[in-house]
Amino acid sequence: MNSKKFAGHGKTTTSGYRTFQLICLILLLLAAGLTLTACGKEKKVEREKAVNVMIAAAQKKQIQPYVETTGTLRPDEEVTVSSEVDGIVRRLMVEEGSLVHVGMLLTAINDIDYILESKRAQAALKQSQANLANAQAEFKRKESLFQEELISKQQFDDVFTRAALTEADLDRARATLETAKEKLARTKIYSPIVGAVKEKKISVGDYVRIGMPLMQLIKIDPLKLNFTVSEKDAAQIKIGKEVVFTVDAFAGKQFKGRVSLLHPNVEERTRTLQAEAIVPNSDHVLKPGFFTRTLIFTDKAFDAVVAPITALLYDGSIVRIFIVEGDVARERIVKTGSKYGEYVEIVEGLKEKEQIVVVGQNNLSEGVKVNVAR
Repeated sequence: MNSKKFAGHGKTTTSGYRTFQLICLILLLLAAGLTLTACGKEKKVEREKAVNVMIAAAQKKQIQPYVETTGTLRPDEEVTVSSEVDGIVRRLMVEEGSLVHVGMLLTAINDIDYILESKRAQAALKQSQANLANAQAEFKRKESLFQEELISKQQFDDVFTRAALTEADLDRARATLETAKEKLARTKIYSPIVGAVKEKKISVGDYVRIGMPLMQLIKIDPLKLNFTVSEKDAAQIKIGKEVVFTVDAFAGKQFKGRVSLLHPNVEERTRTLQAEAIVPNSDHVLKPGFFTRTLIFTDKAFDAVVAPITALLYDGSIVRIFIVEGDVARERIVKTGSKYGEYVEIVEGLKEKEQIVVVGQNNLSEGVKVNVAR
């Protein structure tokens, strides 16, 4: 009897354990379901979370096509003044940096020897003039005698020859005097241009010879702006086109000029075209040698829709931007034109005043909700 009771108790215990396992399994399944539901809700919340962005309105601006390059300012003319006579430098009227004008005395060479030479030439001329007068008087007398057949033809021819030789001597004396005067005049050296003294090569007391460089002058109004453009831009550059440039010495100030020369060939090594522009410089603030950042305007100004360059997203040859409509991002494929500083011309795909995403666009896709930062 006891053994039966024991057996019955064992059945009850096994049945209860199985019930407990079933309850635990149900609870585990419920817990897993709740977890999955919670994850799904979190993912849904994630998908609906707005992306923070900053926007800017598309603008319509007046723009003017240009080619950008760099250049260097050069003197319009550069002249080396040389000595035309031998002698000692007696006076020096300018220093380096001095402004000069046409006809201004630059330096003078000792002229004593040239004055004396000129006086000797004058005396020789007077002597030749007197000799010619005597020869001409004698020729007239002998001519009368020859006509009366009182002298031979040979005697008359001798007088005629002496008169001709005396006239030739007079011509030589005149030429010698002119040469002496010219040499005397060349002891004073005058400026041939309006400009400034770039370099002085002599001092008072120096002995100079014919052809020796004395100083270097430069013309600083106007100046030349030398620049190059790439082969692909060469066709856009024309003589007379406006040039605008800046220099580091005057930050923020713009200077203007016009294209005056295009070289006839493209450099093979660099594939660039050399060009020049004439730049007014009446106040002399610009200096030869200044480095310039240069824009050459190639066409007339026109109105166009522009967007900040920072708004563009590049995917190979495709250019995208995002605009904001309400609180949703919309993707646009656009066609761009030229760049103008911090902006780029949008030829197709954007209208004036549309709100462009300029910060945060890398995190966007079509239809994503956005939160515009203010």
